[in-house]
Amino acid sequence: SRRHPQAPLRTRAAAAARHPMPADPIDPPDSLRALTRAVDAFAIERDWHQFHAPKNIASALIVEAAELLEPFQWMTEAESRNLSPEQRAAVTEEMADVLLYLVQLGNVLGIDPVAAAQAKLKRNAVRYPVDKARGNSRKHDKL
Repeated sequence: SRRHPQAPLRTRAAAAARHPMPADPIDPPDSLRALTRAVDAFAIERDWHQFHAPKNIASALIVEAAELLEPFQWMTEAESRNLSPEQRAAVTEEMADVLLYLVQLGNVLGIDPVAAAQAKLKRNAVRYPVDKARGNSRKHDKL
């Protein structure tokens, strides 16, 4: 096999650029893993990894998350559920930025965001049992 799962994505992406592999049925193009590879290849092509310290990526992620909030500023809850096409396009762009930086941060730190989210959901299921949390917005320690 030409894959080396233990190698950093940066190394695998560079190797893949030199030796393209056929489409991977386990990694469809719309998967998070495929997106991670594409983001990594994008940075490699531009020699941007030198700027991608975890602190820098986390900072950029927070800036983009704030920009995601901007289209909703001063809206009522009802308005936020019924966006105009222009507002929806702005939200779509900012969601993409947030996702791209989150994927990049996971790549740089070697953290699988899907596995992390699945583990967090399991922890939250324990912290927020259905019988106590259903229809209740209180924090777990106030249930």
